[in-house]
Amino acid sequence: MSALSDKVITLSKPYLGPATESFLSRQCSVHLKIEIGTLGAGHLQDLAKWVENSGALIMDSTKATELAKKILAC
Repeated sequence: MSALSDKVITLSKPYLGPATESFLSRQCSVHLKIEIGTLGAGHLQDLAKWVENSGALIMDSTKATELAKKILAC
């Protein structure tokens, strides 16, 4: 795992709980076509977009937007 991947996982845990790694891994593999461990700064905008869109399906949309903004700020 990269330091950035670890940071994104850590800040996402309060929002996604025990499903954090599997949720983020799926967003990375399906939408970004990368493994979460290879996440780089250039991927953050796309990841934030997909976390906001997909996250709104499983949590409050306000929380999904908040998480997306935190990911983008990494």
